[in-house]
Amino acid sequence: MGIKTGWEGRYFDDLQVGDVYRSSVGRTLLEADNTWMTLLTNNDNQIHFNTEYAKNTQFQRPLMNSLVTLAVVTGLTVPDVSRNGINLGWDKVRLPHPVFAGDTLWSETEVMATRESKSDPRRGIVHIKTRGLQQEGVTVIEFERDIMVWKREHAPSNDVFPQPAAQTA
Repeated sequence: MGIKTGWEGRYFDDLQVGDVYRSSVGRTLLEADNTWMTLLTNNDNQIHFNTEYAKNTQFQRPLMNSLVTLAVVTGLTVPDVSRNGINLGWDKVRLPHPVFAGDTLWSETEVMATRESKSDPRRGIVHIKTRGLQQEGVTVIEFERDIMVWKREHAPSNDVFPQPAAQTA
């Protein structure tokens, strides 16, 4: 027996073109998620927070703020592709289907390209394509991302758990 370390994520060395990663968990979106993101971003489009207004649209109910969808689906990819990296940007973000409170989102990510970093030889650049699906398998978001990921041998230590303080009697 002993202390077991948790999942540390993948490093540049682990990511190969053609690899496909599916999120191990889904995330059900709540009305509170929509409210918080709408407030945080000062988005005053009533489609996100006014039920009476939304009844008069083709959706009949409030839409989830698209930044919630982007953030949650991106977050679902982190354990597989970017826990040991930094995001360099999103590209080609598309929202082909509406998302509502109560939908559960999942992510599927394919590694499209990898290359050595020109600015930092300790890392590599990974280009990925992600799609977010809701509970019925309908694609609700698609995007591409570039991530600068540590090479395993150069990565900062993940061993940052604090040492327990000495107990006094």
